[in-house]
Amino acid sequence: MLDFLPQWMKDGVGDDVLFWLGYVTNGKHLSWYASVQYTLAAAVFGALIALCMGLGGAALRNSRFGVARLAGSLYINMVRGIPDVLFFLFFPLAFEQLVEWFRAQALCTPETLAANAGQWPPCDAANWFLGTPEYLILACVSLGIVYGAFAANVISGAMNAVPRGQLETARAYGFSRMQVFWRFQVRQMWAYALPGLSNVWMLIIKATSLLSLLQIADIVLWADRLGAPNFTRSAGLVHPDWRWVYYLVLLLFYILVTFISEKAFAALSRRASRGMAVASSAA
Repeated sequence: MLDFLPQWMKDGVGDDVLFWLGYVTNGKHLSWYASVQYTLAAAVFGALIALCMGLGGAALRNSRFGVARLAGSLYINMVRGIPDVLFFLFFPLAFEQLVEWFRAQALCTPETLAANAGQWPPCDAANWFLGTPEYLILACVSLGIVYGAFAANVISGAMNAVPRGQLETARAYGFSRMQVFWRFQVRQMWAYALPGLSNVWMLIIKATSLLSLLQIADIVLWADRLGAPNFTRSAGLVHPDWRWVYYLVLLLFYILVTFISEKAFAALSRRASRGMAVASSAA
């Protein structure tokens, strides 16, 4: 333990400091620190998918066609009412079993399917073994679908907040409908959408604490494992219930991420509002 340190440094810091240095740098704690990448990856890629879903949902909701408007409204209104944890569990499980059903139809013999009618999967060849990367992808998609509905609601309102007079003026100058949409409405709506999208981003950050439900060893799962009472017959009671200490570290971590996110969105809002006299009243 800490053999790489020179002896003079070990003698200088003392045994207590060496113990704690060795404790917080053991293999399990290093795995805990490394699991931060899963939280950040799920948040970033989930947010990107949510933004794409939000743009698509807002475009459908503001479409000229009634069927498209109905589809956009159903997506925005229905998905927002589904509890996050329910969808977080339903979508990956449903997708996994759907893939196994297709694999069963292709790989299992009719005799095996008939003999194992009540078993799932009906044969060993149809079993789809998922690891952390696959579960992480499913988690990002789940976050994107759920919070894409919130983003779509924000973006739809931001598009409607762009002054109609400016859009009509652009049409009068000969711009086509699509040019007005992309060059004027979409560009200006970011000044109105960013405050609401920052709230969606915060919700995604909070929802990353659910990654452990998909068998991903994230920071929450590792904090629970490391903080639980550690007892072995050979070493005795290593430490009592320290979960509150690890949860306090998680609290500070999420506060830090929130602080950085607020500063980043504030800078984006200032940049998007540059040259817009009405942007300050959008919040």
